[in-house]
Amino acid sequence: MTQITKQFFYFTLLIILGLVACSHQPNQWGDTTTNSTSSRNDSIAKLFDATVASRKAAKLDTFFKNLQKKAKFNGVVLVSQYGKIIYKGAFGYKNFSTKDTNTTETLFQLASVSKQFTSVAIMQLHEKGLINYNDPVYKYIPSFPYDPSITIRSLLTHCSGIPNYAYALDKVVNKKEPMSNEQIVNLFAKYKPGINYLPNARFNYNNSNYVLLAYIVEKLSKMSFREYAQKYLFAPAGMSKTFIYDPTKTALVANAALGHTPRRGGYWQIPFDHLDGAVGDKGIYSTVDDMFKWDMALNSEKLVKQSTLQEAFVPAHHFKNLINKNYGYGWRLQLMDDGSWLTFHTGWWHGFKNYYLHNPKDNSSIIILQNVANHALARVKVAQSILYPDKAWYFMKGESIQEEVEGGHE
Repeated sequence: MTQITKQFFYFTLLIILGLVACSHQPNQWGDTTTNSTSSRNDSIAKLFDATVASRKAAKLDTFFKNLQKKAKFNGVVLVSQYGKIIYKGAFGYKNFSTKDTNTTETLFQLASVSKQFTSVAIMQLHEKGLINYNDPVYKYIPSFPYDPSITIRSLLTHCSGIPNYAYALDKVVNKKEPMSNEQIVNLFAKYKPGINYLPNARFNYNNSNYVLLAYIVEKLSKMSFREYAQKYLFAPAGMSKTFIYDPTKTALVANAALGHTPRRGGYWQIPFDHLDGAVGDKGIYSTVDDMFKWDMALNSEKLVKQSTLQEAFVPAHHFKNLINKNYGYGWRLQLMDDGSWLTFHTGWWHGFKNYYLHNPKDNSSIIILQNVANHALARVKVAQSILYPDKAWYFMKGESIQEEVEGGHE
């Protein structure tokens, strides 16, 4: 064990020992039953204790400062509980070439955390009666070349079996031009690349599913997915700084963080390429403050009804290898010791590596946005343990979080 590894191990141990010093709080993992969403949120807000929050904030600050020092954490963090922000912090550079530093106002590419926005868009259309989860995909994409048993639900829950567009279309796409969702749909119809497995036979995380979902949103709404997201997702949530990357409007990302990957003792800036034109699976740029607004909007029915949203948090799969880990509609799920499911998502794209925990049971969140694709997120269990000291034993004994796999990059 190296000296640095030993130091980090002892630091983590001290953090866990210190958790027991936190004041006792009500069980924040159980469901809160009220007559309405508004009264429920009011009841949860009353559980906030400024003294306890201050103690947790101090521990979080110590942890992330050490994470930057020991594991090269480079990014921005926001942690909330009972609907209130208890900690925000910014670390490292948004651009290693210019040495511009990250701030809590810095824009980050959300990578696969973007998928939940696509799923909410589908849920909105479902509430309006424009789409059914059990409808076959070909109903909305007549040129869809695959089995009719592949449904909207198959796409939402990653069990369609269709191939990943980043690989399947690599040899036929013009890499000098940004791809569009319509182009991907047309290329699938033209070349009919083979499926990965029989439809609905297994879970296999795949970006193509959410590209197709975004395309379906476009067809039903008669507007681009970028326009739809701005009007029906970002604006209602109050996310004034959030947008979807547009290759024709690069000025929007002029001051955003740049994605990097460690290389030869330094950091390599990852350039944009043709895959950045596709949306629905990735592409959203946001700040931690805007993501907190999103978190609160999910809790307040500004976007969809709570009854509709709850379907996204129900495990969709019953395969033997998904007993403790599962997937809903745009959300990863982790089984807790009390039988409930932790709702979160991670993201990895072009040097951005993110984590977003959304706990609707006590209106809490952990939002971590990084622009260096290293292994710092493997220690997120410590942040979880600080937020929920009564669950520290569970988080610390568990595995590292599931990481997304980039499509043909790094």
